[in-house]
Order: sequence, then structure tokens, then C-alpha cells
Amino acid sequence: MNWDTIEGSWKTAKGKVREQWGELTDDDLDVIAGKRDQLVGKLQTRYGKTKDVAEQEVADYERRNPTSAADGAE
Repeated sequence: MNWDTIEGSWKTAKGKVREQWGELTDDDLDVIAGKRDQLVGKLQTRYGKTKDVAEQEVADYERRNPTSAADGAE
């Protein structure tokens, strides 16, 4: 997954992120802005996850959403 591409198509990709992690607010998504490290950090904060668990969830998300992650398509 190319997170540079996600940053460029964040408006499209954030819908998928919101489906996966519904407790993330619009403000959280604005802060994340397609940056993987910001997503991991927000998952830690919002859900009380460890960094390792948050990293694993994002990696699982990447595997399940290769097309939307690569080109912003749904």
C-alpha cells in the first residue's frame, strides 16, 4: 500500500477508514490526512490500543483494501 497515494486521495479513502474504525471523529480524520503514522496514533488514543496492536490493525486494513488504498477507489 502506498500511503503517499492515500494522502492524495484522502477524501475517498477516509470513508473506508471510517467504516473500519467508527469511533474516529471527523476531526481525527482531518488530523490523520492520509498519514499512516497519524492513523496509528489516533487508534492508540481513541481506542486505548498499544502501538503494536494499532500497527497490526493498520497492516490488516492494508491487506484487505489494496485497491482503495492504492488508487483511492472504492
